[in-house]
This record gives sequence, structure tokens and C-alpha cells, in this order.
Amino acid sequence: MFEQWWTNFQPDEYPWLGDVFVLVVILLSLNLVLGRLVAHLEIKFKKTHNLWDDALLAASRRPALLMIWAVGGSHVLEMIGKSTNAEVFSALDSLRGVGVVLILAWFLVSLVRQVELGLLSDEYAAKDETIDKTTVMALGKLVRSAVIIVSALMVMQNLGYSISGVLAFGGIGGIAVGFAAKDLLANFFGGLMVYLDRPFSVGDWVRSPDKNIEGTVENIGWRQTRIRTFDQRPLYVPNATFSQISVENPSRMLNRRIYETIGVRYEDAAVVPAIINQVREMLENHTDIDLGKTLIVNFNQYSASSLDFFIYTFTKTTKWVEYHNIKQDVLLKVLDIIHGLGADVAFPTTTIKLDTISIEKAPERNMEQ
Repeated sequence: MFEQWWTNFQPDEYPWLGDVFVLVVILLSLNLVLGRLVAHLEIKFKKTHNLWDDALLAASRRPALLMIWAVGGSHVLEMIGKSTNAEVFSALDSLRGVGVVLILAWFLVSLVRQVELGLLSDEYAAKDETIDKTTVMALGKLVRSAVIIVSALMVMQNLGYSISGVLAFGGIGGIAVGFAAKDLLANFFGGLMVYLDRPFSVGDWVRSPDKNIEGTVENIGWRQTRIRTFDQRPLYVPNATFSQISVENPSRMLNRRIYETIGVRYEDAAVVPAIINQVREMLENHTDIDLGKTLIVNFNQYSASSLDFFIYTFTKTTKWVEYHNIKQDVLLKVLDIIHGLGADVAFPTTTIKLDTISIEKAPERNMEQ
């Protein structure tokens, strides 16, 4: 069949063939030039430490190639359509517009994603400690959503739909959806408030005195927040919950507190003032204690079995493991001070006093017994 078609082939019947061939050659040349240009720019951009040029190159690589073939291919089909009366070619303008919009939307979404990944990378975070990961993720989601919505409206406009009618229908439908999905909207606005107020960020340790919520924040979505509890189980909390409860963020504490009550035996009452003075001096000379915060070492109360004094001070570190090492060192030094003064830590005791009965005054019956 191909040989028969080639034998009967008449170039005069295809006047557009030469133009199409030239256009295809131009498209192939542009494709080759763009590929070489991208490879050259990639080598140049690797020598710089700029985030934006790498993100722009990574996001535009594929959309640029597709844009060349989409626009060029539509012109090829347009040349062919001029020599035929097929109705299918009448929709080329609309399809070309839709294709351009979709490719641009793909490029913008990819660009936002690449910038977001770059800002959240460990290398960039080490350079700029002011980057808030929660804000970056929120802005990334917001910009991508806006690009997708605007692109969808432009596609509908290119396909001949009235945007004003769509928006009007969307307003009426939004009221109905609002009543039907009020919990979903409450979670959405709850997540928006978390992004704006920023009571916590990804990576923070949070807990709530109102709910059984405690762990490390892993992800803040538009509907729910994922928290990893300390036993490594994921906890999914609807965002609307955070507008109804109190949330404590221990990750933002400035210091950790050491607050301990220690009891000394009653028979060591004479050395209690010396114990208190030496413990206070030890804390004032301790390199890991923050002297800019409150430091108290005082006798506190008479307990049932001990004379109690308390220690109230703050460490410089907020790290959990380091804090416990410092606290251990302080308590062991306090014990050494008590033992060094010949005293000891009290423990619950009971003293029984017995009255002595004189044998001369005892009844004779008791004497016989």
C-alpha cells in the first residue's frame, strides 16, 4: 500500500508539505539549541550558591521543551488545516491556548516547588537561620493553589465558558458547601490561624494541658496536623482543635528549671546553715547554671522526719539530655556536701518513747509476775 501511495504521490496535491518540513526542521533545531543551552547553564549555575537560578532552571527544563513542540505543532496542524476542510482543525486556536496555559501552570507550580525544597534544605537552613519552615510550607501551598485555580479559570475561558457565570455559580455553591462541610472549613481556617499566629512550627515539641496531646510536630496541613508522640506513634489532630485548647510549646523555653526539695536529719540541725551556704556557693560557681535567672537555696520547712531545704535554679541549656546530666551532677554534689559535713539525708523514721516504771512503786501482783 505504501509503494502504491508513493507511486501515485503528487507533490502538487500537498502544497503545504514544504512549509511543514521547514517548520519541523526549525523545531528540531530549537530543541537541540535549547538542550545545549540548558546543559551549559546547569554547569554555570552549579558554581554559584544562588537558590533562585537552580530552581528556575530545574522548573523550566521540561516545560520549555514542551512549549516549543506544543506551539510549533499547532502551527504545523494549522498549515495542514488550511488545505483541508476538516472541522477538527477549527478548534486549534482554543487547544493552543489551553496547552499554553497548562504548560505555564506546570512551570509555575514546579518553580514554587523547587524554591520550597531549596528553602527547606539543610544546606540553606545552615546559611540562614531566620527561615521558618512552617511559613515556607504555608506560602508554597498557598501560591500553588492560587496558580492552579487561576489556570483552571483560564482554561475554561479558552474553551468558551463564561467565567462570570462560573464565579456566580461558585458563590451560590460555596454557601451550600459551607453548610454541608462546616467541620472541613473549621479545620481549614484553624490551619490558617496556625500559619498566621505560629504558636508552633514543624519540629517543635508541643503539649496541651486540656487534651492528651504531646509530641513533636511533623507536618501542618490545611485540614490536620500530624504529631509524632514520644512512643513514636503518629497523632493526627484536626486544626480546629487548636482554636479551642491551650497549647504549650516547650521547644521555645529559654532555660530548664531545677526545683528539688532535700531533707536532712533532725540530729544534723547544727550543720543545716553550713549545708545551705555551701550548696548555694556550689551553684554560683557551676558553669552550667544560668546566674542571670533566679537562684534560691533556703531552709523551707520542718517535715515529719526531716529538716527540708529547697534548690530553685535554671540551667543554661534547654536540651533534654544535657539538662538531666547537669541535674544529676548538681544533686550528687549536694550529697557530697551533706556527707562532707558529717550529716546525712533523712528518710522516714518513727521514734517511740517509753516511760520507765519504778520497781518499788509497782504492785505486788506485778512483782510476782
